[in-house]
Amino acid sequence: MIVLTNPPMRFPSLPRRHLLQRAEVSRSVILARPIRIEYPGAFYHVFSRGNQKQLIFFSDEDRCHFINCLRKACQKFGVVVHAYCLMPNHFHLLLETPLGNLSRVMHFLIANYTSYFNRKHDRHGHLFQGRFRSVLVDAAVYAKELSRYIHLNPVRSGIVERPERFAWSSYGYYCGTADPEQWLETSVVLGLISRKPGVTMRAYAEFVEDGIGKDPAALIRGSVKKGLLGSEEFTEKIKGSYLGEALDKTDRDRPQLRRLRTRPDLNRIRDICEKTFGPANRWTIPLSIFLSHSCTPSKLNEIGEFFSLSVSGVSSACSRARETIAKNEVLSRAVREIEREIGE
Repeated sequence: MIVLTNPPMRFPSLPRRHLLQRAEVSRSVILARPIRIEYPGAFYHVFSRGNQKQLIFFSDEDRCHFINCLRKACQKFGVVVHAYCLMPNHFHLLLETPLGNLSRVMHFLIANYTSYFNRKHDRHGHLFQGRFRSVLVDAAVYAKELSRYIHLNPVRSGIVERPERFAWSSYGYYCGTADPEQWLETSVVLGLISRKPGVTMRAYAEFVEDGIGKDPAALIRGSVKKGLLGSEEFTEKIKGSYLGEALDKTDRDRPQLRRLRTRPDLNRIRDICEKTFGPANRWTIPLSIFLSHSCTPSKLNEIGEFFSLSVSGVSSACSRARETIAKNEVLSRAVREIEREIGE
């Protein structure tokens, strides 16, 4: 058992090595690197927002240039676009990568558009907020639902009342109101709607309209946190084929990996903390709460219900524990040992 005396709330000045350790912990909390799983034939929901939520399109000319960059990416890298939507300060894409080269495609697209945008509008620096985000998609199950989510973005944001009134998405191609583009593929999604010639476009329009006024599917919203949108069978296949070793490691920089691991039991986490620190130690419960949040996909309300706390109480306990771990070398080492034991 590790014995920790109850530390005062204020900490003395720390040696440089401790300050560096604190910086390392803080950086791991702030910089959450998304998972990048790339293989030939993969489908992705890709999106990126303007830096500090700033506009990324000032004019229709800007939007046309972005679409032209997208067209060039298709020609250069063989990527297939299945749906897109250009919102004022962000974009959504449903992409297929026959060559398994998503990172190269997105680097080309974002770098070329940013270069154009900065020249055109006499500005410098980053246009987009951090790295682009991507969700690996089980297209056979979710491409249809995801395309509806993308096409209804302008309606949910209040820009238009109906999706066909928004000119800067692929919805018109699906409904037959826009001339087909060679680089845009609609047959995969439409094939999930109907196989009958002459009725697929009308059926798709009815499918999309049925989603107006409804919340997006919970699975689509939650997929951003996991980096995966698929059936249980698809998820297990991806985990087994591409994440085997990564899932066996404790990595604070990859919260998506935590959500893909088998969920540890909260009782077990509390028991390990009690064994490590002792049941009467003042940090046993706060660290149990912190580790329940950092090592499991459990939501704040689920953790709060287990520890008889409110959501704000759980959040405050996690913040206090995180600050103390960054300042206390013994405690930090103990937490790393517990994380390894939880992972086992």
